[in-house]
Formats: sequence, structure tokens, C-alpha cells
Amino acid sequence: MVRWWCLCGILLLYSKVAAKTAYSPSLKGRAALTLAGSNEYHARIGLLLKADPFRWRCLLALQSLQLPQGYIGAGFLRNCIWDSLLPEHRSNFTHSSPLNDIDVIYFDVKDTRKETERLLETQLSRRVPEANWQVRNQARMHLKHGHAAYKNCEEALSYWIERETCVAVRLTDEGKCDILAPYGIDANFSGTLSINPQYPRPSVFRQRVNDKGWLTLWPFLTLSG
Repeated sequence: MVRWWCLCGILLLYSKVAAKTAYSPSLKGRAALTLAGSNEYHARIGLLLKADPFRWRCLLALQSLQLPQGYIGAGFLRNCIWDSLLPEHRSNFTHSSPLNDIDVIYFDVKDTRKETERLLETQLSRRVPEANWQVRNQARMHLKHGHAAYKNCEEALSYWIERETCVAVRLTDEGKCDILAPYGIDANFSGTLSINPQYPRPSVFRQRVNDKGWLTLWPFLTLSG
């Protein structure tokens, strides 16, 4: 009987812990970066970005503004990784496909004016004029998409269409790459192009795949979803 009650107690404790650690983008993303292999990917990302003068200048420009939760997201990091997976570029980090824009996200509930975003774009353009800067305060973007208010940038980007697009990066004060990835970074290195696992929008996903020409630029990509 004593053993039975001990077992019940252990199961009850486990169920409480499991409930607290149920899926959330923040926990899943941060945990994914600690897995074996993901640490290697994290280090590789640092090498890739440092080897790309344009991207590194963009990161330094963003760092200089000290925005709250300021990151560069989407294709900035996603495309950088995909470029490195092209067979002809696996042995070096010199190839960089063109970027249509540089997507900056930050989170400031005290000032959600669009005018502030335009001002930040101007400041960034002075630092890296050849970049097409697009700055969006994620504290207001839930209104555009009809969602409940986001808690932070990580939750905001967890709604983006493709799993591999739900990534962002910034430089720490020590000059290291801090990666935001609600669904982890492993999929980006696996050569897949997959629909958002938590908030799937199949028709939008298919349209973006066709419009963006990703399968032409990176023919090794395998669609998932």
C-alpha cells in the first residue's frame, strides 16, 4: 500500500510538471536550441552572419538603436541558412542571395505610433543606406491580424506563415548572436519548407511558395504541409 501511494504521488507530481511545461512557443523555441545538434547550428549561424558583411552591418545598426526586444527576422536569417545549404556553397560562406527588405521587429507598448517606426527606419537607413528597412512594433501588430495582444516578440513571430520564417536574430552587448525561434532552428538546416505547425494557413502558405520563388532559388527544399 505504501508503494502504491508513493507511485501515485510521483505520477501526480509528474502530471503537474507536465502541465506547466505544456507547449508554448517560448519554451519550445528556447528548449530546441539546447538540443544536441541545435547548439552546433547556433554556432554555425554566428559564423554565417559574421562572414556576410552586409548582414553583419545590419545587425550592428540595429544594435546601436537598443530597441526593446529588437530583432531582425524572417528572410534575413532564413535565407542565410538556406544559402549555406546550396551544394556549391557548403564549403564556404561567401554566397548571399538578394534580400528584398530587412524586417526589424521590436516590442514597445508605450509607443505604438507608426510614425515612430518610420523614424527608426530613417535612422537605420543612415547607418546602412543600401538596405530596405521595414520596422514593425509587434505590440500593435495583433490589431492588423485580428489576434489577442501579443505578450512579446517571440509570440508575435510564432504566427508567421512558415515554420522556417519564424526566426529572428540580434547581437548582444557582447557581440554574440541571440536567436529567437519559437519552433526551434533545426528545421531551417534540414532543407524543409513547412507550414506553421501551431497556426497553419494552408492557402496563404501555398501562395507564398509560388510568389516567392523559393523552390527555384533553393531547389533542394522539400515542402511539408
